[in-house]
Amino acid sequence: MILTALTLFTVQALAQNTASVSGTIKTADGQLLEGVTVSVTGLKLVTSTNDRGEYRFNRVQAGTQIITTKYLSLESQNKEVTLTAGQHTRLDFVMMETSKQLEAVSISSGRVKTLADKKSDYVARMPLKNLENPQVYTVISKELLKQQISIDIVNAVQNTPGAVAYTFPAGGVGIAFRGFISGVNARNGMETSASRSSLDISNVERIEVLKGPSGTLFGSAVSSFGGVVNLVTKKPFDTTSVEVSYTAGSYNLNRLTADVNTPLDKDKTVLFRVNLASNREASFLNYGFNNTYTIAPSLIYKSSDKLTFHFDAEFFNAKNTRRTYNTYTAASGLRTPAELQLDYTTSMFHDDNNGKTSASKFFAQAEYIISGNWKSTTLFSFVGEDVDYSYQSYANWLSPTRAVRQVGMWGPISNNFINLQQNFNGKFSTGGIKHNFLGGINYRYYDGSRRAGGNVVTLDTINVTSNFAPIRRKAVDAIMPLYTTAIADQQTLSAYASDVINVTDRLSAMLSLRVDRFERKKVGNTAGYKQTALSPKLGLVYQVVKDQVSLFGNYMNGFQNLAPVTQPDGSVLVLDPVYAVQYEGGVKAELLNRKLSITASYYNIDIDNATRTEANFTVQDGKQRSKGIDFEVTGNPVAGLSIVAGYAYNDNRIVKSSNAAIEGNKATTSPENVANFWATYTLQNRLKGLGFGFGANYADKNFFTADNTFYMPSYTVYSGTVFYDQSKWRLGVKLNNISSKKYWDIGGNSQAPRNVMASLSFRF
Repeated sequence: MILTALTLFTVQALAQNTASVSGTIKTADGQLLEGVTVSVTGLKLVTSTNDRGEYRFNRVQAGTQIITTKYLSLESQNKEVTLTAGQHTRLDFVMMETSKQLEAVSISSGRVKTLADKKSDYVARMPLKNLENPQVYTVISKELLKQQISIDIVNAVQNTPGAVAYTFPAGGVGIAFRGFISGVNARNGMETSASRSSLDISNVERIEVLKGPSGTLFGSAVSSFGGVVNLVTKKPFDTTSVEVSYTAGSYNLNRLTADVNTPLDKDKTVLFRVNLASNREASFLNYGFNNTYTIAPSLIYKSSDKLTFHFDAEFFNAKNTRRTYNTYTAASGLRTPAELQLDYTTSMFHDDNNGKTSASKFFAQAEYIISGNWKSTTLFSFVGEDVDYSYQSYANWLSPTRAVRQVGMWGPISNNFINLQQNFNGKFSTGGIKHNFLGGINYRYYDGSRRAGGNVVTLDTINVTSNFAPIRRKAVDAIMPLYTTAIADQQTLSAYASDVINVTDRLSAMLSLRVDRFERKKVGNTAGYKQTALSPKLGLVYQVVKDQVSLFGNYMNGFQNLAPVTQPDGSVLVLDPVYAVQYEGGVKAELLNRKLSITASYYNIDIDNATRTEANFTVQDGKQRSKGIDFEVTGNPVAGLSIVAGYAYNDNRIVKSSNAAIEGNKATTSPENVANFWATYTLQNRLKGLGFGFGANYADKNFFTADNTFYMPSYTVYSGTVFYDQSKWRLGVKLNNISSKKYWDIGGNSQAPRNVMASLSFRF
């Protein structure tokens, strides 16, 4: 009894003589810093900052103490603080280095930013950690792109589980995942377009791939039924920095990029950054080329502690050849493109059948801190995509040796997209329940001011086993009939709201809803129409192990607007938007102090009101079902080692169609099994900065035709890299398609055999 009383008295006395201290650690440019070692000198108390840059000590002896911070090889910081017994003290630190300088230190120390970091302001349009988010998404970081010497979007997105890239005949890029093709339609969460002009990734900080129909927050113009691809661009910071890179390689690849950043005033309230890129390369085919250049300036103006403006622009120009689009007749006897007798590196079309396109993009954002818990964000974007001319080649195969050659020409074409968006983010409580709230409105206007083109014309039929001349532009122009058509303007007014309700510190629910009012204007003799769409999103998350493992489930919706149809009897069928509905459940884990991220899920996407024809009448009861699993592992589990790996299984079938013969068949461009792997190891002791990387991508066969008779064969492609990375420079060499595998993408485009590229970068 006496011993118990003494023990209780001692504990109380110690408690009365202790205090708590906490704070955040940021870089000079305001980035929260994870992994900083924080200690109380002389007391053997040590901790490290979490992913929000926070540290905390709960029981520290009262009095004067010295708090020390250490990060990598940087000089440590010491701060003296007086702690009062029973009270809490806040002590923040600012590392005088910027995030870019710290990145350089990380490289020279053999450490890199963890690839498991999935922090994003765009996925949920609110600050929400990965473990709190009921949606599955992948983040492809600039660190990973640098490791792989990725210079285009096609290679970059192959780090997403289940994703395979597709080059559109018009010149843009599509990404297929979860059974549907999505364009690269989002930039910093706002609408962009790359359907005809493509894009350059020199200004990309990271790529976010959101899985599943995401119409609730992004609408139908940005998202597909498979999900959303969002590019996050590089932002200015408050020190002067320059990085210049040159990449050369097979097929006359010559690529020069520059990244220049500087503050424009003494107080560092105006920050400027510009990224430049010039890319010139030939094709692995005997004809073909791709020449592009990009200018992407950005500026931040800190008007006050509460108000900040962001401005950025991007000017992209391209002159290149389009890949030949191959089609196959039922009587051709062909099952795969591997059976074609045309030499793998031979083009049937000269490279003067090319395209000339440009894109001009302007973005502005005003961010105002209303209070400690509420923020207003006003956004504006303009995207103009222009086609001077676009020659597109086609080959209709009659047999393994005979093909009908055709060419189409489009242009000039001008597409303009304007978006205005207002968001309010806030945190509040009702009783003991916490809310993370988003409310917003969006106005979108599409101006298709002009479009011209020519019908696809047939040039000849050739036997590819005999000598033949490539089609020249002069021959096409001689027979191409030109015309001009008007394109209907469109406008959409949307309102949306999302509330993440924290029932407990482990259990949360997401309730979201969007309403869209779409209007297509009258053009010529074609009547306009209006449609209203409702898109809900529901999610549930339970953290089995707090901040480490969570179980999640979601119900998500996506939609596409459809024009009314005039039936054969003269009646008009007013169509509802086509809806895709997803149910999904899975688990997320962030382990080893957030150095390893794991996601696994099962999903089911149903389309129950697609259009089909029956006795020449349109009926809106077509059905399609896409279901499967996603699995992803990313991170840096041990010092020097980084891993990105994923596997996806997808079963995408036509359930009900106008053609009963294809019901039950696999949908096109939907490989069943897709896997990706990449690992890099950087030496930690001697020869610090010397590293090696190896990766592989596998895609199952996928059907090119709905009757499931013609398919693209499965393939496995390997690549490897060797690099030497220092604080001021980096040298890397990469070998792509090591086994020189002959393979085709989901659109039937043959891909490059073995090739090499080398990159040299300098940082100032």
